[in-house]
Amino acid sequence: MTSGAPPYWRLSAWYFFYFAFIGVFAPYFTLYLQSLALTGWDIGVLMSLMQVMRMLAPNLWGALADRLGRRTAVVRLAAALSATGALVFLLARDFWGLFAGMAILAFFWSASLPLVEALTLDHLADRSDRYGRIRLWGSVGFIAAVLGAGAWLDAAPLSSLPVLILAMLLGIAACAWRLPEAPSPPHRESTPMRATLRRPEVLALLAACFFMAAAHGPFYVFYSIHLVDHGYGKTAIGAFWSLGVVAEIAAFMLMPRMMRVWSIRAILMASFVLAVIRFLLIGWHADSIALLLLAQLMHGATFGAYHAAAVAALNRWFSARHQAHAQALYGSISFGAGGMLGNIASGQAWESLGPGPTYTLGSAFAAVGLLLVWRGLSRRPVR
Repeated sequence: MTSGAPPYWRLSAWYFFYFAFIGVFAPYFTLYLQSLALTGWDIGVLMSLMQVMRMLAPNLWGALADRLGRRTAVVRLAAALSATGALVFLLARDFWGLFAGMAILAFFWSASLPLVEALTLDHLADRSDRYGRIRLWGSVGFIAAVLGAGAWLDAAPLSSLPVLILAMLLGIAACAWRLPEAPSPPHRESTPMRATLRRPEVLALLAACFFMAAAHGPFYVFYSIHLVDHGYGKTAIGAFWSLGVVAEIAAFMLMPRMMRVWSIRAILMASFVLAVIRFLLIGWHADSIALLLLAQLMHGATFGAYHAAAVAALNRWFSARHQAHAQALYGSISFGAGGMLGNIASGQAWESLGPGPTYTLGSAFAAVGLLLVWRGLSRRPVR
C-alpha cells in the first residue's frame, strides 16, 4: 500500500461527477437528438463518435501521462476542455454542428477515465480489491443524475438538456483540480508492454471486452427510445436506468468477496452468459415490467462485475509503469472500438430490422465474447 490512506473522498467525488455526466447524457441525449428530427442512422453516427474518440484519445493521453509521470495534470486539462463541446450543444441544432460538438467533448472527456483508474490503483497499491469501494461512487452519481434529469425533463423541455450536460462537465473539472498525484512506485525491472500484449490470455480478454462493449451498443443508443415506444415516461425510464446501476453498485461492493471465492475467469464467464440473456429480454419483452426489471438487475453482472474483473486482470498482468497505458488500451478497444461497432451496427439494424433483432445482435456479440473467455483464459488464477 502507498504511505498513508488513499484519498478516498477526492477520488470518489471525481467518479461521482464523471458518471453523473453519463447519467444525464446516456439515457436522454438520444431523445434530445430525436427531438431535433434526426434519423436513427444520424443518431447512431453521432453516438458512435463517443466510441471513436474513446478508441483514439485515451491511448494518446495515456502514453503522454506515463511519459510525463503527471497524470493529474492531463486529467485537469482534459476536464476543462471537454466542457467546450457542451457549449457547442447550446448553439447547434443541425447534424454537422452537433457532430463538431460531440467530437470536441468526446476527445477530451474520454482522456480522463483510464488515467484516473490507473491513479486510483496506484493509490490503493496492494489493496486493489478495494477499487470497487471507490468506483461505486460513480454509480451513485449516475443514479442521482439519471433520476434528477428524468424528473427535470418531465417538467422542462428537452432543449434544456445541454445545460445539464454542461453542469456535469464543470463538476468533473472542479473535482479534477482536487485529485492528488500518486506516489511513484519503486523502480524495478518490468516486462515490456509489447511482450505482455502478446500473451494469449491478454489478447483473449481484450477481444472479449471488445465484444462485450459491442453487445451493449443497442442498449446505450436505443434503450430510452425503445421504452418510450412502449409507453414508458421519462421518470420511469430514469428508474429503469437507475435500477441497473443499483445492481452495479452491489456488484462493486461484493467484488472483494467474490474475487476471494471465484476466479476472474469464472466471474467473466458468468457476466457474458447473463449478457446474452439480458439483451434478448430487453429486445423481445419490453411490454413486461417484471422482465425489464430482471434484465436491469443483470447490469450488475454485465457491467459491474465484468468491468471490475477486467480492470483487476489488467492490473495484475501489466507492470506499474504501464498501468495508465494498459487501462487506456482497455478503454480504447472495448468502449472505443467495440462501442463504435455496437452503436453503428445497432443504428443500421434499428432502421432496417426493428428492436427485437437489434437486441438479438447484442446478444450475439456477447456470445462471441463468452467463447473468447472460455477458450482464451486459463482456468488457473490470473497472475
